[in-house]
Amino acid sequence: MAKNKVKRPKARKARGFPDRSGAELIAERLMLERIGKVYESYGFAQLATPAFEYTDALGKFLPDVDRPNAGVFSLQDDDDQWLSLRYDLTAPLARYVAENMDALPRPYRRYAVGTVWRNEKPGPGRFREFTQIDADACFAPAPHADAEIIMMFVDALSAAGVDDKDVEIRLSSRKVMTGLLEIIGLDPQDQGQAGTVLRAMDKYDRLGADGVALLLGEGRKDESGDYTEGAKLETAQIDTVLRFMEGGDMAEALSANAVGAEGTEELTQIISTLTELGYSDRVKLDPSVIRGLDYYTGPVFEAELTFDVENEKGQTVQFGSVGSGGRYDGLIARFKGQEVPSVGCSVGVSRLLTALKSKAALDEALGPVVVLALDTSEMPRYHRMAQALRKEGIAAEVYLGGAGMKAQMRYADKRGAPITVICGEDEIAKNEVTLKDLRAGKKASEAIESRDQWTEERPGQETVAEGRMIDWIKERLQ
Repeated sequence: MAKNKVKRPKARKARGFPDRSGAELIAERLMLERIGKVYESYGFAQLATPAFEYTDALGKFLPDVDRPNAGVFSLQDDDDQWLSLRYDLTAPLARYVAENMDALPRPYRRYAVGTVWRNEKPGPGRFREFTQIDADACFAPAPHADAEIIMMFVDALSAAGVDDKDVEIRLSSRKVMTGLLEIIGLDPQDQGQAGTVLRAMDKYDRLGADGVALLLGEGRKDESGDYTEGAKLETAQIDTVLRFMEGGDMAEALSANAVGAEGTEELTQIISTLTELGYSDRVKLDPSVIRGLDYYTGPVFEAELTFDVENEKGQTVQFGSVGSGGRYDGLIARFKGQEVPSVGCSVGVSRLLTALKSKAALDEALGPVVVLALDTSEMPRYHRMAQALRKEGIAAEVYLGGAGMKAQMRYADKRGAPITVICGEDEIAKNEVTLKDLRAGKKASEAIESRDQWTEERPGQETVAEGRMIDWIKERLQ
């Protein structure tokens, strides 16, 4: 009689939801600590809000079907209300400020660290679940709060490990875009044609003038054969937009438009402040910066990494954006009916870690010192060694896997241990320990030509009195 086959689930993770462990999490924690210290040095205090918000509070993704799923992950509560995992950290901030408006200092300066979720197609370095660290100033009008946020944003990226030469902050203004739309005769509130124009402009750095011209006109077919409907602008309108995108002189036209003139003046003052304080070499005006979220109302900016990486097709491309920000004076008004001038920035930590890893620019994340367990009768001795190291602030563990010395050394290597402590029969008899600096050994191995030479020199290894163990390890770690 045949036995019933046990049906087992397949071990697999959902697309866009990465497993992370060990060195990557250590690197993320260090990055968040460094960025957080920059934010705190500017006087921003940390705030934590829940992962779930009522879907209507998120603003951009109001439910218009049975299940709202345009970009967010949602579920229905037992009281039939829709809840969604937060798409970013700004919409929850808007809800918090509106809920606590009378009790907050003005300006209100907060930063936040947290996981966010986006129901979008995943790609290289782009996940459905990722970490952000934001800073925002509410009740803070333009342009001086904007200049400060940009300076802090630059400092945060530097603290995270981004070299100044590898990043460029691209700056523009939604007010200038509004002025341009009005100049060519479009209603900026019309998300149809005006929205198509802005989306086309946003692709300028990728498609160039010819590709954008097609999207501003009848439409464009890409290499795969997919066709994108255009904005159906007249030739004169297209010429005006392209002149603006190519850096042509639009000052006179924008000066005659109230919103455009206001946006231009704000950008001028921001650049002036950045120049005075030594940041202007890392910031450039770029009209192709549109920003996708609808709530931006003034200056907007993006951090673009300028070094090359290889994409999933083996092509060499620039890595692209790892952070952004801008002004959103109308977001909190959704709750209170009054504008609250606000500006903020956000660093995409998961994406930035991917970028620095691809460039081999991540700090080395060290594992613990591993005390080998060569004699099970001496386990208390080994634990005392690890305990003594921990009291000195040095991560340490005793090997507990029950295997021999070779397997223990392989374990230490996989754990990223900088040093192993070896205390066998010979060392115990002399109250000594043998200490092996695994990093120094790896470096020295590149120059050693034979096994005999390696056995004779034993690079990075030294036997010392047990009382000197902590000092020796401290010196090597420093």
